[in-house]
Amino acid sequence: MALILCIEAGTDVGSVALAKNGTLLSLRESMEEKQHARNLAVYVSEILKEYDLDAKDLDAVAVGKGPGSYTGLRIAVSLAKGLCYGASIPLIAVNSLEALCRVALEDFEAGILGIDEIEGMRLLPMIDARRMEVYCQLFDAQVHPLTEVTAHVLTEESFREERTAPEGLLVFGNGSGKCRELFKEPNVHFVEVVPSARGLVKPAFEAYRSGKFEDTAYFEPFYLKNFVVKPSSKKIF
Repeated sequence: MALILCIEAGTDVGSVALAKNGTLLSLRESMEEKQHARNLAVYVSEILKEYDLDAKDLDAVAVGKGPGSYTGLRIAVSLAKGLCYGASIPLIAVNSLEALCRVALEDFEAGILGIDEIEGMRLLPMIDARRMEVYCQLFDAQVHPLTEVTAHVLTEESFREERTAPEGLLVFGNGSGKCRELFKEPNVHFVEVVPSARGLVKPAFEAYRSGKFEDTAYFEPFYLKNFVVKPSSKKIF
């Protein structure tokens, strides 16, 4: 048996899920901005209490490793590391773009994605970066990666080949709105997909079965770009 707690907070959505052998048991999430530090630990406590569990009853903790918001990733990873250290259990890291694709597939199977067919399509999850830039990666409909994760500045030429391919391109994520006016091809479909810890459930279970764990002491989120601290403009003296 694999009882895995999953934490995702790479965007404005803060989410915690509990899963057993790749099946979702419980989920808590919120779209409150800048509230991850307050909400995530509470969600963990609520879920464990719901199933009368202690952290030591878990087999692993999985966290969305990014790319995404620097602050959100730091909060999620710090919480995950603390749980793993305290309970002496392994840490699993999941690509947040892959997790977003998993949510899209679940929504499609539930009939709430807004498209009739997904087989053969290319999936293009996008997480907002800044200005016209997004973090993105191409996948096939079985969530096999077709490209590396990139920080991509969107232009009229972005993903031209995929936009004109007969199989169709599915674009989603909180960065996808930036390209709605750029991608006008009829085979490009924009759908609403919200990041969630439930997207970590299946890849986390696969990683657990294959023994793919992170070094808890040295693991860092996948920021993709260097974080730059801006000095305050306020005068202290």
